[in-house]
Amino acid sequence: MTENKNTQSDDQQNWPGLSEIDKALAENRLTAYTWKKTWADPWGRLKLVTIFIGLIAFAIFVAIYDGWISI
Repeated sequence: MTENKNTQSDDQQNWPGLSEIDKALAENRLTAYTWKKTWADPWGRLKLVTIFIGLIAFAIFVAIYDGWISI
């Protein structure tokens, strides 16, 4: 059996950082899809809105408690 020395393995053909970039792009698309799917679901939308309102309320509480905002 003869091997063709001109062909390179997959690892040698790909640049080292491209697989990480490709994975990051794929995960970003997956995240965007998940957010859109959750927003389309009425219960998912309610959960998202509730979580964000809770986070904003907590941030306002901390700001008032620490004296950043005075009422």
